[in-house]
Amino acid sequence: MAAETAAQRMDRERQRTLFDRVAEQYDATRQSYPAEVVDAILTTSAVAPGAAVLEIGCGTGQLTRQLAGRGFDLTAIDIGPAMVEAARRNIPDPAVRLVTAFEDLTASAPYDLIVSATAFHWIDPQVGWAKAARLLRPGGWLALLTTGERYPEPFRTALRELWTTYSRQKAEWSEQPAWVAALRETTLFDDMTEARHEKALQLPAQTIIGVECTRATFLSYRANGQAAFTANLRRLLQPKQYLDLIQETYLAMAPVAR
Repeated sequence: MAAETAAQRMDRERQRTLFDRVAEQYDATRQSYPAEVVDAILTTSAVAPGAAVLEIGCGTGQLTRQLAGRGFDLTAIDIGPAMVEAARRNIPDPAVRLVTAFEDLTASAPYDLIVSATAFHWIDPQVGWAKAARLLRPGGWLALLTTGERYPEPFRTALRELWTTYSRQKAEWSEQPAWVAALRETTLFDDMTEARHEKALQLPAQTIIGVECTRATFLSYRANGQAAFTANLRRLLQPKQYLDLIQETYLAMAPVAR
């Protein structure tokens, strides 16, 4: 797999810390993951109560809440202290351990399942794949998932043009997340299983603003750029109170190579 350039590393290390500044907004507007996807992960990995499960990049607990209460020995990590604190409020289960920094994580026993939702791409690629494989027991599974929103027209095109205006970056749902090729190329994991899931949602306009304004690209803007982007986004949504959209989830799972 292609090595990360110095510029890419600097960008990744800077951007991955930005979410902690907006932990409350992130918690209020980011959606949970579909139960069908969570069920697919647990069925494929065949984990049972007592299994050791690690979640990488738990945020404020959008996926963690669905993993808690199942009898797992669950550890959830996130680099942001404010994110972890919000997750603690959302997941009062004392059996769930919430810690920071995957790169610094040490484990006394191997995990049966490692899962990461819309977060694994923030891990140092020179560390992430090898460490995930090392932390898994023989036959253990790595499950990675990401989500995107498919908005209706004409809002979809208008939003894409707004992102292009401010960052030259198109806000399009990718058919294949960038990390998929790396997972396919690494010899640390066996052949992966893929699945896609679509869910119809109706979200308040204010929630959509929150979702778009908690993306790393937006958080990288200066204050005046954020204010201008948000004002333009509000204008695009007026006079809508709610918007129908499709939440798309992509899941890839692979067992650690034996």
